[in-house]
Amino acid sequence: MIDFHNHVLPNVDDGSKSLDMSLSMLRYAAEQGITDVVNTVHFQHPKVETDDISIKRIQREVEQLQTELDKNGIEIHLHSGAEVFFLPNLLQIKNNHLATFSHGKYMLIEFQAHQIPDIQKQQLFELKMAGVTPIIAHPERYKPVQENINFVTDWLEAGCIIQVDAGSPLGYLGKNAQKTSEIIIKNGWCQILGSDAHHDRHRNFCLKECVDLIQNWGNYLVDDMVNKNPKAVILGEPIFVNVEYEQVEPSNIFSRIKSKIGLS
Repeated sequence: MIDFHNHVLPNVDDGSKSLDMSLSMLRYAAEQGITDVVNTVHFQHPKVETDDISIKRIQREVEQLQTELDKNGIEIHLHSGAEVFFLPNLLQIKNNHLATFSHGKYMLIEFQAHQIPDIQKQQLFELKMAGVTPIIAHPERYKPVQENINFVTDWLEAGCIIQVDAGSPLGYLGKNAQKTSEIIIKNGWCQILGSDAHHDRHRNFCLKECVDLIQNWGNYLVDDMVNKNPKAVILGEPIFVNVEYEQVEPSNIFSRIKSKIGLS
């Protein structure tokens, strides 16, 4: 499996605090059957202090951690990437090799937890027109999405990719994130799963546990979420999204969709 979203590099952002912690996290990931880990360092996040966040530094950190993995017999291949905090400058940073994957083919984007600005529609459209496919990070955790699932369908209609945190369906990130992630996955709106791992004791890798849960729900193409689609991002290949959705009134969203997919 490929874990697409995590913060496993030591002392880079708000993720791993030491080399020992990184090795502990990645050893646990390997035990789950994860073979590739795409580290996604926070990029231009106003609440995360980062020093010297450049492609050269991150590549150097990835190479050093890969060397330690090899020394310790931990069979995981690391990839470098970033989780870009939404600011109205996405077009200006699209040529930054750290901010995008595969030389400008994809960009992983996160929003504030309690606010999604209206300007995001135009920004994401312009980014897509410039050849960069936006990947929306953990939408199930955003309060506006929890209140209005149409954000997700609007993003899909605009050609975006949806990435859900593996801890959300498991209930590790709160009940609202759990309910919203289940709606997204059961409607076939999720293309990529990622652990969003930050620590070896809390918010660690949990991809296998989430995959097992989704497989118990039924056939929701979970292999695409943890193999085919994240591999396509790494290689710069297209991800084909073919989902059905309808716009619903925000006040009726949860009752109608929960009834449709059999949630209590």
